[in-house]
Amino acid sequence: MSAAWEWAEARRRHARLGVVKIVLAPDSFKESMSAREAVRAMATGVRRAAPDAHVTLVPMADGGEGTARTVSDALGGVLREVETVDALGRARRGRIGWVARERLAVVEVAQAVGLDLIAPTERDALAASSTGVADLLRGAWEAGAQRVLVGLGGSATTDGGLGMLLGLGARALPVRPVRCDWADLAGLDLTGLDPRLGRVEVAVDVDNPLTGPRGAAAVFAPQKGADPAAVAVLIRRLEHLARALRAGGRDVAGLPGAGAAGGLGAAFLAAGARLAPGATLVAEAVGLAEAVRGADLVLTGEGRVDGQTPSGKVPAGVAAVARAAGVPVVVLTGSLGPGWQEARDALGPVVVIGPAERPLAEALAHGPADLADATERVVADRIAGARR
Repeated sequence: MSAAWEWAEARRRHARLGVVKIVLAPDSFKESMSAREAVRAMATGVRRAAPDAHVTLVPMADGGEGTARTVSDALGGVLREVETVDALGRARRGRIGWVARERLAVVEVAQAVGLDLIAPTERDALAASSTGVADLLRGAWEAGAQRVLVGLGGSATTDGGLGMLLGLGARALPVRPVRCDWADLAGLDLTGLDPRLGRVEVAVDVDNPLTGPRGAAAVFAPQKGADPAAVAVLIRRLEHLARALRAGGRDVAGLPGAGAAGGLGAAFLAAGARLAPGATLVAEAVGLAEAVRGADLVLTGEGRVDGQTPSGKVPAGVAAVARAAGVPVVVLTGSLGPGWQEARDALGPVVVIGPAERPLAEALAHGPADLADATERVVADRIAGARR
């Protein structure tokens, strides 16, 4: 079944209405434009090619940077400040998304323990703690949240979520009058853990386990400033934590996503929270399936399409929703990386918005204009193909 045939069929469904319905649901194009800016650029392109089209704007995210704002904007919410600490324990103000009518809070762990909050010269992978995430969650519950969506992305930590768990009522065993010492950790008592943690929905974009060759320390700690010696220490710590959790009946270390955000995924799993691909949870939160119903075409996109794109990134989540509704989808991107052909095979047509030979700085600056032009070309080609 060709894309042109799918488009023609969709157009026939709307022939009696005389209108084309197009849904725009991109992620941010990193360093070039936010999801909100991207969706506006795409809308400009659609208007040029099809001035009478009915256009629905649904900016998306996958649980990483910008998720709180994206969901809040989509649902008419606001951003609220919460007192917290960064990964090194320094006081700061983080922001959470708050949608009062939905009693929904959106928490990005990076608002407390983000890697970008710590200067490269100050990064200390062994000292970094997830305690600040507990502050963000308490802030969400104090606001009255009945549903909390947490985005795991961009963290500076590799503590397996131990700081968060201790901050929300867990106790390290044996109990010490001072803070937990990894060498003494024999178990974790989770009976005092805030029960609301088990009702949290956690957005992840990786399926790594907590430990092993693909574990949080081995794969991600070097990106957070850990040298080989520190990585070895962190691997031993997480293995120690995995045994402590297993001893308490929470054998979660090998589960997909347990290694996300330096092992915060494991902590949430141990508390009974639900982990799912970030794009899936955001799509549910913003009502993407309802927006796509009856559409003729869905356009999505991100800054770079590669072999990781089908594994929980925004284009994959949007394509799944579109496919379920029988609507063709096209992915727009700033560049292609290794494995992009597999992404194309899994998701559908992939269109690069600008010339490949353009220098990166220039490509980033021209991103919105290129995205508008590429959207115009895609929509115009689809309309021309449907008429043939």
